[in-house]
Amino acid sequence: MLGEKHSLLNEFPQSAVIIKKLIKTDGEFAEAAKTYNSLDEEIRELELEGSPIDDELMHQKKSKRAALKDSLYSHIQKAEA
Repeated sequence: MLGEKHSLLNEFPQSAVIIKKLIKTDGEFAEAAKTYNSLDEEIRELELEGSPIDDELMHQKKSKRAALKDSLYSHIQKAEA
């Protein structure tokens, strides 16, 4: 759905405690989470503005967001184990 929030806490609400802990204690995770959330915000704004960029660039942004999400989720799973 256009304009839908995909922030880490929205995507993984069941892991909110772990996510917040990792952001405070793991610099690499915190930086990746910041990048992910910023990219999500950018994509959401572009969608709400009618995507004023070409389809290929939007696809690249969404692919990067998906790859970051997969990496962050893997890190979250390891921390929960």
